[in-house]
Amino acid sequence: MQRLRQALGAYASRFDVDILPECPSTNALLLERAAQGAPSGSVLVAERQTAGRGRRGRVWISRPEDSLTFSLLWRWRKDARLAGLSLAVGLALHRALHGLGARDLGLKWPNDLLYCGAGGAAKLAGILIELASDTRGVASVIGVGINLFAPQVPEQATAGLVDCCAETPSRDILLAALLTELARHLDLFAHAGFAALRADWQLRHVWQDKNVRLHEDSRIVEGICRGVDDDGALLLATADGLERFWAGDVSLRAGAA
Repeated sequence: MQRLRQALGAYASRFDVDILPECPSTNALLLERAAQGAPSGSVLVAERQTAGRGRRGRVWISRPEDSLTFSLLWRWRKDARLAGLSLAVGLALHRALHGLGARDLGLKWPNDLLYCGAGGAAKLAGILIELASDTRGVASVIGVGINLFAPQVPEQATAGLVDCCAETPSRDILLAALLTELARHLDLFAHAGFAALRADWQLRHVWQDKNVRLHEDSRIVEGICRGVDDDGALLLATADGLERFWAGDVSLRAGAA
């Protein structure tokens, strides 16, 4: 823990980090702690998660040494506009890892960080944000899972930090870099919203201006991806014009470049 505090430097006072050898889900446990009054900046790290959750109820299982999984509690005013929060978090992760020497990274709407190597885009990290309201305002629990080594996931291309870094950082250095960039980006987000981060996000968007397919529940939409708007909604140029989407899974259309 002392090495982590040293790596955090001036940001150490903004975080209260608790490291557990194992828990079902860091998000679920931190939501419980938030309901009991845990302060903004509370961080829960698990060496192993047995019931981790991804977006849309997907399972995320983490094992010691294979990944870094943690959740961060961040509190907001009752009137805070949180549209685009997952994109702001993704940008923070991208900048932190790039600063540690990771290369060929890209962002995928709405909450994935990809490694775009010679073999194509592969999932490196995922984000799951859950919200709860109380008398003090809105509490967001930001769950982050970063692969250190590529896990074997059926029907999904995955990558690990070892694939995109010449020298993989220690877990303390990695966590400190991620928390520092998260604090910087969340501070800016609180002040100016996602609009202040939109241009930088789109520079790192893997499928900007490419032909994509969006699966939205039972509907499939095809079009040219024009990035996102100031609220983080996906923009697709379709046969019906420019359309906005708030949810769905996006993939590159076969043969598109």
